[in-house]
Amino acid sequence: MAKGEGKVIAQNKKAGFDFAIEETIEAGIVLLGTEIKSARSGKVQIKDAFVRIRNGEAWISNMHISPYEQGNQFNHDPLRSRKLLLHKKQINELVGKSKVEGAAIVPLKMYLKDGYAKVLLGVGKGKKKYDKREDLKKKDAKRAIDRALKERSR
Repeated sequence: MAKGEGKVIAQNKKAGFDFAIEETIEAGIVLLGTEIKSARSGKVQIKDAFVRIRNGEAWISNMHISPYEQGNQFNHDPLRSRKLLLHKKQINELVGKSKVEGAAIVPLKMYLKDGYAKVLLGVGKGKKKYDKREDLKKKDAKRAIDRALKERSR
């Protein structure tokens, strides 16, 4: 399976709007028993999540995984930091790219691949307000062209 393929659990559409994504990296994620059960049922939110490198390890913060309904006392903290599984070389690459001013590492989507939970990370720079407006104008223009072509073909 190619990078980013599998059963999509959660997507961060806001990241594509707020950041100019330059590169993507696939990473595994360490989850507890009740967390993976909750994730399989699609109760994950990654809109506000971000990645930090601490002590040579990648950690994802602010990713919300709802408590599992049948989890009783073994349930987890929904907003705890979770470790990402990456090779040392990949982590060093991320550190180098995140040192650039305005660069950020954000999760783009979370999915299941061969039974394992994976996170697609995007490395990019934050967009300015005028960049966002420009993207919206391009999107609207493309929609108008597609509509006109569709009307013309009828």
